Amino acid sequence: MLTKQIVIGSLLCLIASMSWGAMFPVAHLALQQIDPFYFSFIRYLIVGIILSVLLWIKEGRSSFRLEGKGKALLFYGTMAFTVYNMSVFLGQHLMGESGTIAASIMEVLMPMISIMILWITKKTAPKKYILTSVAIALAGALLVITNGKVAFFTMAGQHLFPLLLIFIGVVGWVIYSMGGSRFREWSILRYSTLTCLLGSAVSFVIVALASAFQLLPVPTWHTILSIKYEMSFMILLPGLAALLSWNLGIKLLSPLNGILFINFVPITTFIIMAFQGYHISNYEFFGTLLIIFALIRNNAYQRKVNLQNQHLKPYSAALEPKPQ
Repeated sequence: MLTKQIVIGSLLCLIASMSWGAMFPVAHLALQQIDPFYFSFIRYLIVGIILSVLLWIKEGRSSFRLEGKGKALLFYGTMAFTVYNMSVFLGQHLMGESGTIAASIMEVLMPMISIMILWITKKTAPKKYILTSVAIALAGALLVITNGKVAFFTMAGQHLFPLLLIFIGVVGWVIYSMGGSRFREWSILRYSTLTCLLGSAVSFVIVALASAFQLLPVPTWHTILSIKYEMSFMILLPGLAALLSWNLGIKLLSPLNGILFINFVPITTFIIMAFQGYHISNYEFFGTLLIIFALIRNNAYQRKVNLQNQHLKPYSAALEPKPQ
């Protein structure tokens, strides 16, 4: 049963990560026509509407009640659907052509960030196999990111502000992913819908105020229609399908194990760019192999630990004192 749960969770996280890997090249095309803030807001506003219809049909009107958890839902929704999306796409847009690669490869910092957050908040050190797997995946990601060239770090220094924006967005998504564990009694659809609606409400306030003070141009219908194909893709796959797959995958695997699959984001981005004519170097190829090895290694250790815990349960139950 546990092995099946791990396989399903891994597959769901993989689907989500590969969807997000395809997201950045598509977003690059759309951001040439529309502001990153409106792009993020419109995208998840439509996702939120679709999720609301699905939730209403499946669980009824009562599932929209916040049950005293409104502040937590607002916080996590803001982290994911406002901070992550607006920061990442703004950073990508400011960097231009190189922003597509930079935005996708910055995602590989998520496992390390999640470990640090858990370490600080819960005062518990992660298991050694998780730390080692993260280190291997990070080493592979660095090979892919730098392509074996130290000059990459010079480029990073020149784009410090956009990279900082992307990093802030990445932290926001990590916090959202970890927040789902506080709503285990809720369905994935309910948590996804309510956080998406509340996060989109915050995004609306931001774009409305920015437009009122003439800081952001309001997109025309012609502008929105000019990116209809890109927006449709962003809504249905990296938006709707990836969001539900990710939240369920994280629930099945745990945030620390599931978030390792985010390393497939830059891999997918590079594969798409390769089909577009981009030449993959040996550094990128072997870096990708390292990332895949780290994920397989982590899942193997996870299954081993789960099996050991299963075998120990009967013995621990037998050792418990019997009631007199």
